[in-house]
Amino acid sequence: MIFSAKAPWAAELADFSKRYPTGWTGGQLHAVRGLTLQLAPGQVLGLLGPNGSGKSTTLKALAGLLQPSAGECRIFGHQAGSNEARALVGYLPESPHFPPHLTGRGLLEYCAGLSSIGKAEAAESIGEVLRWSGLGAAAGQRVDTYSKGLTQRLGLAQAVLHDPPLVLLDEPASGLDPAGRMELSRLIRNLAARGKTVVFSSHLLTQAAELCDRLALLGQGRLLAEGTPGELLGPLPSPGADASPLERLYLEKVSRND
Repeated sequence: MIFSAKAPWAAELADFSKRYPTGWTGGQLHAVRGLTLQLAPGQVLGLLGPNGSGKSTTLKALAGLLQPSAGECRIFGHQAGSNEARALVGYLPESPHFPPHLTGRGLLEYCAGLSSIGKAEAAESIGEVLRWSGLGAAAGQRVDTYSKGLTQRLGLAQAVLHDPPLVLLDEPASGLDPAGRMELSRLIRNLAARGKTVVFSSHLLTQAAELCDRLALLGQGRLLAEGTPGELLGPLPSPGADASPLERLYLEKVSRND
């Protein structure tokens, strides 16, 4: 496949494959096999599939954290992993580990420095992402006191701190309770409303169908199906802004017990 010379896709994989050696015998593990995908700017793509299907490998390749064994990965026309591409990408790994002695604000200040954001601009950006993520009240707390939900919010905050046009989220709902998953959905919808391109992996099929413009189902490193939710699933009910009756009951009972 030859990449188009026209307006570039936000994220593009052309016959992308990744193989890992499995030991001294010379064997190889095929994590991804010949994956071709294109995502337009401003769209949300959900990568679906069981463990070992290649979701995390694909996201890491788009983030420039690993090199393809074959094929290519591009970000807005730039080779993934290049300096130009890295500046355009925000990335949240599946299990983020942050320095435990830092506060939430301190971690974001450190990340701003890594992105070469000036002090005045960093202060403004940090204030904005703290408000956006709902972390304002916890900004002064040490990271090692954060719950799973707060840690995921911090991971999202650092991923968007430098205002990248493409945000990659690896299993962002992993370990979250229902309230955390609903908050995550709100934040992803907000990113989409701001014109960001989002790629996230998930085991939560209903959530992915409601949030995504396109879905890609992977299995054993291969693309099994790809398209819009309507193309793959038929007409879907319009997602409401409010929580479902079960979600409202859950939130009511949990809040009373806090």
